[in-house]
Amino acid sequence: MITIVAATNRPNSNTLKIAKYYQQQLKNKGVEAGVFNLEHLPADVLNTDMFGKRSEAFQKIQDMISETDKFLFIMPEYNGSYPGVLKVLIDACNYPDSFYDKKAALVGISSGKYGNIRGVDHFTGVCHYIHLHVLPLRLHIPNIKTELDASGNLIKEDTIQFTNEQIEKFIRF
Repeated sequence: MITIVAATNRPNSNTLKIAKYYQQQLKNKGVEAGVFNLEHLPADVLNTDMFGKRSEAFQKIQDMISETDKFLFIMPEYNGSYPGVLKVLIDACNYPDSFYDKKAALVGISSGKYGNIRGVDHFTGVCHYIHLHVLPLRLHIPNIKTELDASGNLIKEDTIQFTNEQIEKFIRF
């Protein structure tokens, strides 16, 4: 099972648009993937699902994480790194079995010119710690507002080429 994580809880985010774009591209290649939008984390997850506690709402998320073999994380840049809500997800999940020896691809996006290079790098360190194997081709999409059309599709030829390459490698990974 493949799960694409839209790693922000911001409503109507470009992150979610990119996650859905990847989902559609995978589907076009005959590969099904679900999208998990971090907008749907339980609002009180810090009090209900940390340090051995487990709510019914988060148990459904934990089950989805446990069933996933491959993750594709779409991460916007927040203050020079990845969003804290992504770290909350990782911290709330059962350790070490939630991610241990599974696979992931990473995509950074930003409204600035670097495409969340540091955030992807920071999250790669977390992935290594939790024994999540990271596809070497990590993408960085800068100036995200100029990359998408009104329907949420990527429009720049070089970005489409790189995302297609990453998707092909992720399928074989």
